[in-house]
Amino acid sequence: MSTASAAAPRTGSVLADLLPSSRTKDIALVVGGAALTGIAAQIAVPIPGSPVPVTGQTFAALLVGAGLGAGRGFLSLALYALVGMAGMPWFADGTSGAGGASFGYVLGMLLASTVVGALARRGADRSVPRTAGTMVLGSAIIYAVGVPYLAASTGMSLNAAVAAGLTPFLLGDALKAALAMGLLPAAWKLVGRRG
Repeated sequence: MSTASAAAPRTGSVLADLLPSSRTKDIALVVGGAALTGIAAQIAVPIPGSPVPVTGQTFAALLVGAGLGAGRGFLSLALYALVGMAGMPWFADGTSGAGGASFGYVLGMLLASTVVGALARRGADRSVPRTAGTMVLGSAIIYAVGVPYLAASTGMSLNAAVAAGLTPFLLGDALKAALAMGLLPAAWKLVGRRG
């Protein structure tokens, strides 16, 4: 066997798969992913003129997808959304419930976490360039759902919703992507599975 093939990443796995397999582990990971997203949502910086703050929530949702995979990532974000809709104050700024101006972003995070998890299972989180592309796609999915929802829930025009709910967040998203580009490939390198 050549050294190159021995060092190649084992596709089909995500970081959570490196832990011993059990139902208890999966439940703990799903609950932990939801809790991480809820905690990260409390890191919120208001944006003047926008009903949507900059939060750590989107970063957590994308990391949950990449680290847990599509299935557990979806379940984590679904749990996060459902518990928040039921009244747990863990959406941005300690809010809860459905229908707020930023709830579309929560729905977008559910979809993005699933897509990012599916891509991570194919090795998209194992190098800096692939992680960058994965994070950009995940962010685009969040905005594709969140911005139209923002427009519909507030009565804003789509242009106004883009100005209030997308444009002010691009720099922060670039920083979050850069952080993920460092964390995820480094984690794979640390466990010896980076290609």
